[in-house]
Amino acid sequence: MNKRWSIDKINGFVEKNSDSTLLSTEFNGFSQKLLFKCSCGNEFEKTFKKFKNNNQRKCDVCQPPKASR
Repeated sequence: MNKRWSIDKINGFVEKNSDSTLLSTEFNGFSQKLLFKCSCGNEFEKTFKKFKNNNQRKCDVCQPPKASR
């Protein structure tokens, strides 16, 4: 299950699984924040792990953060 992610694979994942666009051109690890552009036009930053695993695939305007417990 240890899958190597490259910027090209991440871009493919983003295109298939969301309405957002990947603007970043480098990927150096899961702790790095990547720059995305939401379908509404806003730019936002998320780690790929949050984007992929937590379904945080839109900007904070279109998908507001969940309230903390």
